[in-house]
Amino acid sequence: MERGLVYWTPRVLSIAFIAFLALLSLDIFDLGLGFWGTALGLLIHNIPAIILLAVTIVVAGIAYLVLLAFISSRSGFEWGYLASAAIISGAAFLIGALYLIGWRRKTAAEK
Repeated sequence: MERGLVYWTPRVLSIAFIAFLALLSLDIFDLGLGFWGTALGLLIHNIPAIILLAVTIVVAGIAYLVLLAFISSRSGFEWGYLASAAIISGAAFLIGALYLIGWRRKTAAEK
């Protein structure tokens, strides 16, 4: 029970924190900026949440691979482990990498 609590608590808290940061951006609707002004305001307000989401996804992918390597070293290699690693952590790495690439390109374009 304690292991599950230690495993899931930081994940749930990070998702809740990211949702809280995104929730704070909803005050932009009170300003009456029109569609494009509101869309830009939401984007600017949610940059910290987007960065935290990307980092969380990458860290979760790394943690999953480490856990999978530990399990396979104790029980022996199985092709199912490799397939699940490619599907689950591969998707997490791809999503995180796309967020980071988009952020870096936007930052480079602004310079």
